[in-house]
Amino acid sequence: MVNSHTLSKYTLLRGQEEKSVIQSFTASVDRKFISVMSLSSDGCVYETLIPVYPTDPEENQRVVSSLLLRAVVSGSAPSGVALTVLDRDHVAVLGSPLSASKECLSVWNIKFQTLQTSKELPQGTSGQLWYYGENLLMLHGQSLTVIPYKCEVSSLAGALGKLKHSHDPGIQVMPPFVNWEASQGDGLGSQHAEQPRRILRRRKIEVSSQPAVPPSKQLLTTIMKDSEKHIEMELRKFLAVKTPDFHAIVGDLVTGLLGRCQVEPSFCPRNCLVQLIQTHVLSYSLCPGLMEMAVKKTDVQLLQLCLQRFPDIPESVTCACLKIFLSIGDDSLHQAEIDMESVFDYGDSVQGDNVAAPVDVLQNGFSPEGDTCLSCCQEVPAKPQDAAAATPTCPVTPQRAALLNAILHSGYSEAFLLPHLKDIPAQHITLFLKYLYFLYLKCSENATMTLPGIHPPTLNQILDWICLLLDANFTVVVMIPEAKRLLISLYKFVKSQISVYSELNKIEVSFRELQKLNQEKNNRGLYSIEVLELF
Repeated sequence: MVNSHTLSKYTLLRGQEEKSVIQSFTASVDRKFISVMSLSSDGCVYETLIPVYPTDPEENQRVVSSLLLRAVVSGSAPSGVALTVLDRDHVAVLGSPLSASKECLSVWNIKFQTLQTSKELPQGTSGQLWYYGENLLMLHGQSLTVIPYKCEVSSLAGALGKLKHSHDPGIQVMPPFVNWEASQGDGLGSQHAEQPRRILRRRKIEVSSQPAVPPSKQLLTTIMKDSEKHIEMELRKFLAVKTPDFHAIVGDLVTGLLGRCQVEPSFCPRNCLVQLIQTHVLSYSLCPGLMEMAVKKTDVQLLQLCLQRFPDIPESVTCACLKIFLSIGDDSLHQAEIDMESVFDYGDSVQGDNVAAPVDVLQNGFSPEGDTCLSCCQEVPAKPQDAAAATPTCPVTPQRAALLNAILHSGYSEAFLLPHLKDIPAQHITLFLKYLYFLYLKCSENATMTLPGIHPPTLNQILDWICLLLDANFTVVVMIPEAKRLLISLYKFVKSQISVYSELNKIEVSFRELQKLNQEKNNRGLYSIEVLELF
């Protein structure tokens, strides 16, 4: 690709980084350009593109560097900094962040300017970093550390965090773009004003009539003055007719309703807000005050709808909803109108929120009494249980389970969610773990490892949230006797599942061997003739 017999010289023109010094650089080659990325002493990452085939190889050419990332590390690192390219959209930086003194390994998405992950290195490094075969290699202290890391396909969903796993059939997907200019200018007047009609009079005088007021502007005026019932009736008429800029108009209507709620605390148009949320065109970024108001008023119905409809809810708001769902009383839940589609029929397996879940569970032919692998099991005596206790019971009511299922379906980014999970009280974490453990047991009862119902949580969602809760609160949960028994039961059940799958794998291997023997037996009557020609 590159002619090795030609010497080309380039002069780098310094722009914003004129006063800084290049501390680390790396290069990659494609068909047309050589990309040189450099990490300067100001903590920024710059990119310089050098053509593979220069126009005049013998002449000294000039190249300019462009800013990729701003202030990713501190320039005064004791052992230096390092930079390496993972793929065309991701880079790894080794150094001290601006907000911390310890050295840190961080992975950045240069396409969306977001931090993907980071890891503290308390023992210090030598300022050297390599990436080979999806493994990051560095000297950490006095040893060589290998960190496996595989870059995902760069997308906005991957840069911001996990999105929801699936959408319900029949739900209208949010438009890929929003005409933000539609809500400016004439307020809600996003519809084109009707052209003035010309009225012909007897004296042949043309008089332009006044333009008609758009229905959206009329509705906004109604929202600011009339009663809740009248607003709800007019809103129902307006939503029956879809307009070209429907999504922008709906966002302005929500803003108008929330603005009146702030001025008049007694004004609470819940039915109107529910109708607007059910249009499937709203998002958190379009109306952030909606969920803030619902959190302040502990309106679980609105919070559940927002969690089901909004794809961009921040992790802090998700944890605020989780705190409310775990702490609200059962009497308040019975009075609320909650969507129960994601909850299957528990039958007789429902118990109160404060009753402890059974510790020992007989599942898949495994009896926990014969397990002596945990010495801590002897320290926590199990309560005597009757035969009916072998059936797993749900630790929460169906209404609370429906709210918690909305949390399980919501999108999140693990790096931003973990700090907020640490603020949840230990008893609420224990209750949530009990419910997740109950769902895990119910999944294991089916061969398909799925829960019944219209839109229940998936097994991956259940296991992900169990890991998240334990990662954030393990040191606190392990000190609670009730939670400790729950962790022991979870460990025993997972171990029994592993043993079952191990035996199933052995049976599968045996069947394959029998199948091979069958094939050999059927092929014994066949023969072949080979002709060899010697020259």
